[in-house]
Amino acid sequence: MSLADGTIVERLPLEIPVDFFSAGSTDFLPEFSYLNQVEIHRIVYSSDGLAVKGFVAKPRRPGPHPCVIYNRGGNRDFAAITPAVAAGMLCRIASWGYVVAASQYRGAMGSEGADEFGGDDLNDVMNLIPLLESERGADASRIGMFGGSRGGMMTYLALTKTDRIRAAVVRCGVSDLTGWVNERRDMETVYSELIPGFDPADDSTLITRSAVYWPERLCKSTPILLLQGTADWRVSPLSALRFAEALLAAKHPFRLVMLEGSDHALTEHGDERDLQTCQWFDRYVRERAPLPRLEPHGD
Repeated sequence: MSLADGTIVERLPLEIPVDFFSAGSTDFLPEFSYLNQVEIHRIVYSSDGLAVKGFVAKPRRPGPHPCVIYNRGGNRDFAAITPAVAAGMLCRIASWGYVVAASQYRGAMGSEGADEFGGDDLNDVMNLIPLLESERGADASRIGMFGGSRGGMMTYLALTKTDRIRAAVVRCGVSDLTGWVNERRDMETVYSELIPGFDPADDSTLITRSAVYWPERLCKSTPILLLQGTADWRVSPLSALRFAEALLAAKHPFRLVMLEGSDHALTEHGDERDLQTCQWFDRYVRERAPLPRLEPHGD
């Protein structure tokens, strides 16, 4: 009998890397003291009949807690969620009082199936919703979504499939695969290897994955926070401006924050990145704040 999508079939505690501890001690370094407040597990869950690997991080205090689905960047094993990323990012979000679920996506880090870079692997994101519905201490009526780089593309695609996401945060996200390949010719190899039916002479498969072409399809009730570094070479800052213009024309609720001199991970503005992310989720996910008025108004 096949398992229902989102069913966790394996759950093991994550061993936190030694770099997070004080030398010769079992105490966390002061900047990682938030790890005392959370628990995190490696998981394997069912998605379209495949065994897909991921993580669940949650506060140690009793729930129910609002939730965040975390969409990683990269492809295949490149930029997969390492124990360091899990401890440094997933656990940090969990320490804000959220149950965090993340997928490695099919075809990565030992997950079954093949990465299609925004094809059927999108189901690995969508199937985290029923996973959270069954997770102890999780309030699945309040779900946010975070996506970085390729994870931004996954987030936008997800927002065409569901109205369950109360707010989204995208860090240096990919919104235009056609423009991306012009800015980075190396991406054509990724497209050729991963995207079914990709033809370098035909943009159609790329457009289906490029939210800048269809902002009106995004769930209108999901406000989006765009965080972009102006010194990001992996995803051009100009693409964030073009996508913001498309969202504005579509009257989609959003906020664009351009962080001066920041790289793809927003390293130079890490504290501000985290503060902006936490405040956005707290406002629209935890507190269920109403959406802003988008029609011109005022004196």
